[in-house]
Amino acid sequence: MAKRSPNPQSSLSSLNNFIFASRWLQLPLYLGLIAAQAVYVFHFWVELVHLLEAAFGNQHALQALVSSIGYKTDASVTALNETVIMLVVLGLIDVVMISNLLIMVIVGGYETFVSRLNLEGHPDQPEWLDHVNASVLKVKLGTAIIGISSIHLLKTFINAANYDEKVLMWQTIIHIAFLLSAIAIAYADRLMSHHGSAEH
Repeated sequence: MAKRSPNPQSSLSSLNNFIFASRWLQLPLYLGLIAAQAVYVFHFWVELVHLLEAAFGNQHALQALVSSIGYKTDASVTALNETVIMLVVLGLIDVVMISNLLIMVIVGGYETFVSRLNLEGHPDQPEWLDHVNASVLKVKLGTAIIGISSIHLLKTFINAANYDEKVLMWQTIIHIAFLLSAIAIAYADRLMSHHGSAEH
């Protein structure tokens, strides 16, 4: 009686399944990003509470705000002024935009590289999730990074007296580099999509 030879297709299929299952190793990374977002939420509320307390004359909260935004002036700050409020609000907007970036990475990355979320028909399903892929995700992330960089640059310009000229120059150069990179990514994505549609 002849021995049955091992089926190479079966062993190959097991290897393929094992390699494909390795995508779940990314799950702790996305859970870590969710934990990082929780830290951002806590930081947001701490700053907001300090702002509200400072608005009602709490000097300790005011000094905590002035220290956190790095605002310096020759005269001591004894009450909220327009510059401090603007810098604090820009900081809060910055936290929100970074949080949006985290959601994009968590939801879009998980959907693209790990597992389907099966949100079809859910009223809160993000519109961009319908056609998300690695290429779309890169463009959206690039756009979000430009927005975050713009907020940082605006904060620096408002508080320019406390920064060296080299810092201002390099922050501007880095922002322009982000902008050019995002344009290049979007242009490359457009070329690839046109090339793909032409082949079909």
